[in-house]
Amino acid sequence: MVKTLRIDGSRGEGGGQILRTSLALAALLRQPVEIYNIRANRRKPGLRPQHLVAVQALTAITGGELRDAHENSTRLYFAPQTIKGGNYRFKIRTAGSTGLVLAAVLLPLLFASTPSEVNITGGTHVPFSPPFHYLESVFLPALKKMEGHVELSLLRWGWYPKGCGEITAKIDPCACLHPVELRRRGRLLGLHLTVGLTELPMHIAERAATHVAERLSGEDCKVETRIVTAQSTGPGVIVFLYAIFERTIAGFSALGRRGKPVEQVADEVCQDWFDFKSSPATVDSHLADQLIPYMALAKGNSCIITEKFTSHLETNIRVVEQFLPVHFHLDSNTGEVSVQGIGHGQQITLIAT
Repeated sequence: MVKTLRIDGSRGEGGGQILRTSLALAALLRQPVEIYNIRANRRKPGLRPQHLVAVQALTAITGGELRDAHENSTRLYFAPQTIKGGNYRFKIRTAGSTGLVLAAVLLPLLFASTPSEVNITGGTHVPFSPPFHYLESVFLPALKKMEGHVELSLLRWGWYPKGCGEITAKIDPCACLHPVELRRRGRLLGLHLTVGLTELPMHIAERAATHVAERLSGEDCKVETRIVTAQSTGPGVIVFLYAIFERTIAGFSALGRRGKPVEQVADEVCQDWFDFKSSPATVDSHLADQLIPYMALAKGNSCIITEKFTSHLETNIRVVEQFLPVHFHLDSNTGEVSVQGIGHGQQITLIAT
């Protein structure tokens, strides 16, 4: 019998990431886990609707045993069985992030024996989570380089607080993840701006696009801009910029809200781009965070460089260390994070500038 692994959900940033990464790796490794102090560092501790949906989704795709999982619960037990590909539908009844639920099920479904199609309803462009366009344009291309093939579609936009957005992911099985080696980002090939809005006047999007164009007028290449209008259950606006380099892609986004000038939203995105550009980073901090479990599972040497070492990133590292025979080491002087794989001898290097 496999011994149950106990995970303290209050460690590090103490949020939902510990839950998602723990359950995803547990499902992949068929490792029973007990998670306690779930989201202990949040204003409302315990499982919120989107976290509960992620837990239930992983139980469904593994045919596992689940105990004590209910809304506001701060403890649960999960004993997964065999991962099964297939067609799945999961609905978050709030504006909880569809992208974060996808993050929980994607890793195990990549290693299913058959393809999968996952439909998720909830928030597609909401605070504190990667928006659909970031996943589509930044994360999935990076995963594809590691031989993880996923096709993502946006069926309906969903903003906070109503949600009701909808995405579908088609996931092909992956026999083995390849390492990622990104020590240099190479020459800048293009800057692409998307301004998306629903139930708002077109001039708001046009002002955002104009402001970004003015702020980035001195760049080496012209900003390719598109304005997207869509139907949704409520108003919303997003400014999303992604940069394509010879070796990598980085993305930056900000959401509008009532009383916040859209020029300020655009400024936030531009500043994130300037900060990234002025560093030697090869991936933005959000992508670094997302790639940690995949890098730890890849066979071979990996290296990425990110512009900052966030609490989310460190928390994800510590969770992965509890499940896999890898050890991460942070050099506080150089900002370099190295990972030695005990299991298959890989060495992973992550540098936070």
